[in-house]
Amino acid sequence: MKAIPISYNLRNLWTRRLTTLLTISGMALVVFVFASLMMLAEGLRKTLVTTGSYENVVVLRKGSTSEVMSGVRREQASVVETIPEIAIGPEGERLVAKELVVLIALKKRGDDQPSNVVLRGIEKSSFLLRPQIKLVEGQYPRMGSSDVIIGSGIARRFQGVGIGERLSWGMREWNIVGIFDAGTTGFSSEIWGDVNQFMPAFRRQVYSSVIFKLREAREFDQVKSRIENDPRLTLTAKRETKYYEEQSAAMAKFLRILGLALTIIFSLGAMIGAMITMFSAVGNRVSEIGTLRAIGFGRRNILIAFLLESLLLGFLGGITGLFFASFMQLITISTMNFQTFSELAFGFTLTPEIILQGIGFSLIMGFIGGILPAIRASRLVIVDALRAA
Repeated sequence: MKAIPISYNLRNLWTRRLTTLLTISGMALVVFVFASLMMLAEGLRKTLVTTGSYENVVVLRKGSTSEVMSGVRREQASVVETIPEIAIGPEGERLVAKELVVLIALKKRGDDQPSNVVLRGIEKSSFLLRPQIKLVEGQYPRMGSSDVIIGSGIARRFQGVGIGERLSWGMREWNIVGIFDAGTTGFSSEIWGDVNQFMPAFRRQVYSSVIFKLREAREFDQVKSRIENDPRLTLTAKRETKYYEEQSAAMAKFLRILGLALTIIFSLGAMIGAMITMFSAVGNRVSEIGTLRAIGFGRRNILIAFLLESLLLGFLGGITGLFFASFMQLITISTMNFQTFSELAFGFTLTPEIILQGIGFSLIMGFIGGILPAIRASRLVIVDALRAA
């Protein structure tokens, strides 16, 4: 049996332009909210995952979930530094760095509200381990001095962090000598300075972590086994990419759950709107339905035609919502990372997976909103439908 042409559906949607537009707008709003929150979660994940390098290894105390809560004793760090699989730098130096991570509070621009910021004590090789770090203004900190260098994200969002200004913590004054950019990575939300100056200032006797680069990325498993099975050490080793992925897990999960919950709530209204629109369409086209049945189109054809019309509404709503959500990629926001309790700047990231999820969700709304009206249209009796004309 010949199917009803799709041009029939498009013509009817155009005829009811106002109700079509309102229905599409409702569905677009739902998809916009859903996609925006998924993009936020993906942006957070991408920012932290790209912070790490697959060839780098982070060594922490066993049981620690972040550098802030970790502690590596000096003698343990010395053992890790002797691992033969550590890569050699361009000047013959071993690419390994003992680092300290602590939190300090700085006031944000505009509202004077304090927020936690990551302070990272580094060694000279820390810059070689993170080639994404680029100096954009000023100079690198001198090892053995009170110089610090500010991430570009910190420079944009906080007060008193310009080159030449001073910061006070640990009973000392620290000179800001430069601003660095680390792209979209989490390092842009940190302040760096000499680890050997930070440790006495904060009365720390242990490092937070030891970072090193492998000669060959495939040697990770044997290095991990050696570190974790060494009786002198109570440490664990993770690939740097894996470590930073874990740092985003809690916050990203929260955002995804929040996005799904809000989307379900908002989608109920959108589906009811679509259902009202389609029931209205059926009521206004009873005579058309009767005519279609009289000229040979069966109940299944009628059901498919009206269901397709509702799916078109959902599809158009999904495309519209994703179109406006894509502009969120121009925005960078900052929030507290649940894992480290520090400020982190990141942007919205739209991926093909989110696009497919958004369109899929809009089609589900269209299907649920249109199935009952489509069934009603298909069950109209030919004689009664023609008599209604």
